[in-house]
Amino acid sequence: MGNKILYIEDNPGNRMLVMRILMVEDYEVILAEDGPTGIELALSERPDLILMDMNLPDIDGYALTQQIREMPEIQDTPIIAMTANVMHGDREKTLQAGCDGYIPKPIDVDELPIQIAKFLKTH
Repeated sequence: MGNKILYIEDNPGNRMLVMRILMVEDYEVILAEDGPTGIELALSERPDLILMDMNLPDIDGYALTQQIREMPEIQDTPIIAMTANVMHGDREKTLQAGCDGYIPKPIDVDELPIQIAKFLKTH
């Protein structure tokens, strides 16, 4: 099994799509449907990478990223924003919140594994 990736996403269709894409590439995928579950799993599973939806219902991905960055046990875990927020300045906003990368939705199913692999090699 390859690298462990935590995907925090409230949309079940998006969760299943990303999980299928990444499992074919031999990644271990852990799914969280909300922020509190995402924090709990990040602490217990210690993923190599976190994919973060920025539009979560309970706590948005910006605030969740900032919380993770304040937790010594997981603060250095790379976080990539996966978001439909694609207006001018949205990428910068995710980076300011503490994300290490940005992937716009809808995702490109062919490009996603390449983006993830490149990111894991550089971190």
